[in-house]
Amino acid sequence: MFLAQLFMQREIMKNLMLFIGLGVIFSSFSHVDNATAIINALKVGNAGEVSKYFDNFIDLKLPEKDEIKNIGKNQAGIAFESFFKDNGIKGFDLTSQRDMNGTMYLAGKLQNGGKGYSITILLKTKDANQQVITLRIN
Repeated sequence: MFLAQLFMQREIMKNLMLFIGLGVIFSSFSHVDNATAIINALKVGNAGEVSKYFDNFIDLKLPEKDEIKNIGKNQAGIAFESFFKDNGIKGFDLTSQRDMNGTMYLAGKLQNGGKGYSITILLKTKDANQQVITLRIN
């Protein structure tokens, strides 16, 4: 009887440790999902989907315009979507992706059937999610 109880307790502890371990693993990859979603949205030219991942305030630089520091999420989203529409952005090629200490950097080329535009995006972990804090298009 004692051995049966000991065996049951051991199995419960193993299952509990497995559950906790999987939870830690999955939570550590949540920012990867945001980066993947941003990349996929850029590949299909969906600026509105990208803007869902903007922090409350971001730094935004668009071609032939001055950089705007701490622009609100909604206003930045409108400007970003307008840029996509005005320039016929249809796709995206990722050229670089780096992740270091809770900060991620994405770089690539926006496609518009012409010369295209270079884009760099800086994401930072906030509330366990990666959010865009800087977006620059040249």
